[in-house]
Amino acid sequence: MKHPPEILLGFDFGLKRIGVAVGQTVTKTARPLTMLPAIQGIPSWETVQKLINDWQPDALVVGIPLNMDGTTQTLTELAQQFAHRLKERFNLPIYEVDERLTSVEAKDNVFKQGGYKALKKTQIDSIAAQLILQNWLDEQ
Repeated sequence: MKHPPEILLGFDFGLKRIGVAVGQTVTKTARPLTMLPAIQGIPSWETVQKLINDWQPDALVVGIPLNMDGTTQTLTELAQQFAHRLKERFNLPIYEVDERLTSVEAKDNVFKQGGYKALKKTQIDSIAAQLILQNWLDEQ
């Protein structure tokens, strides 16, 4: 019998940056972790491997961007390809999550905490990943 995932890494996919968060099902909480630079949506796989080695996640959660009406966009397919590559490379369960509005919510949260000066792209990406992962945890 497979046990449910306990530690998870969440990813906010982007072409230039991929936000990463870590969470756990025991406390149902997620927190921002880091931002991975990406070239055309491809991160350094060695850096991803290091994160997986360090955190030993049971599963990975990837935010899938959709249009507000639920239809797909160019980035949708690229995020799904990223999720597929994660599965192929690391052989971990992958959960895809609708990520509509998470980046907007992340910017809003950061702005509320510290104004425009606090709006650093690196933070926004990892906070968006946290929100994606937190949404998944809340639905479990």
